[in-house]
Amino acid sequence: MLVRLAYGTTGLDLELPDERVVVVAPAHRPPAEDPAAEVRRSLRSPVAGPPLAERVRRGQRVAIAVCDGTRPQPREVVVPVLLEELEGRVDLDDVVVLVATGTHRGNTPEELEAMLGRGVLDAVRVVNHDARDDAALADLGVLGDGVPVKLNREWVEADFRITTGFVEPHLFAGFSGGPKLVAPGLAGLETTLVLHDARRIGDPRATWGVIEGNPVHDDVRAIAAASGVDFACDVVLDGDQRIVEAFGGDLFAMHAAACAASREAAMRPVPRRFEVVVTSNAGFPLDQNLYQSVKGMSAASQVVAPGGLVVVAAECRDGFPDHGEYRRLLASARSPAALRQRIESGTSTVPDQWQAQVQVRVQAAARVAVHADGLGDEELRQAFFEPAPDVAETVLEELERLGPEAACCVLPEGPVTIPYVAGESEGTSSGMLLP
Repeated sequence: MLVRLAYGTTGLDLELPDERVVVVAPAHRPPAEDPAAEVRRSLRSPVAGPPLAERVRRGQRVAIAVCDGTRPQPREVVVPVLLEELEGRVDLDDVVVLVATGTHRGNTPEELEAMLGRGVLDAVRVVNHDARDDAALADLGVLGDGVPVKLNREWVEADFRITTGFVEPHLFAGFSGGPKLVAPGLAGLETTLVLHDARRIGDPRATWGVIEGNPVHDDVRAIAAASGVDFACDVVLDGDQRIVEAFGGDLFAMHAAACAASREAAMRPVPRRFEVVVTSNAGFPLDQNLYQSVKGMSAASQVVAPGGLVVVAAECRDGFPDHGEYRRLLASARSPAALRQRIESGTSTVPDQWQAQVQVRVQAAARVAVHADGLGDEELRQAFFEPAPDVAETVLEELERLGPEAACCVLPEGPVTIPYVAGESEGTSSGMLLP
């Protein structure tokens, strides 16, 4: 059996024994023949509420939130269509595109041009959100379950606010897109640290496919509602990051419809747990660093047998990365168990702690090996991972060691898939909301 994993921009081919391997991939529908026309349709025939053109008026200051460069949002399609719909109804000099970086670094001018296109950069202002610049934040007080909320000032002070994103399963927020573009996307650092504290991340409802009752997503929705989103547009993508369907309109109705479409494509049953699970991190840009690759590990952990092996193929062209606290956190403890104990017993939250918390929780149940061209073997060991220079060889050696009853599950598109064991009911160790 030849299996191609989504890896970097080129993919990674594996040859595996078909009699011992189950491949699980999303059930994508065909992509839209005309992506721009599909986005335009969603703006003119929204899921809920009037069309975008009927909501805006001249003289309004408009803020548009877009995903940063770590996300495969088709900004170069969505934003030009949005501006076409706005032009003539508002002055484009009154429009700002805010890159919802969360706590990530800002995107470089070269990255912004690749993300949005030269035409957008020439037509409107584009600003990287900075969670650490207190002067650029507006205080909204305490919202949700005790969250001190500061948001990007340009977003708060705009007269008309538009979120744009894409919807896929998320390891602790349930699904991406929708209200997440407001917080953590445009939130201050303290807001994000509380939203991602150990209590919320450790809650079994903070997991793939769960929104209602998820302590992370409940507060994210409360913040978005308080900030006032006037229109929202999300897309669902296929495995090649092409637009399958676009959704527009009132934020929460739109997001619910997009999540339902994503769930239908992504949630896939398997007959059992597997001794070996191979996953990608859905290729570039999602696998550009080790921090992001925790998503693939978490997806694989949903169906790995206790004490089994998860093998992750993620290019990690940006390393750990160098910015943020993820690498320092991993280096601060002697073992995954020690780091987990420190995080879960701590009283404060540091940046990137949430990703490390999910990682060590996965490692409490399974061994994790990583194949990453951007990291050396010693760097992977420092992060508590086993190096996997050759993914297929790692799998074959493990199956041989375990004997003929052992089997392997492969998730070629990684966290774009939500695998679950058929027959395991809601509220099991996976915590997933099953169909």
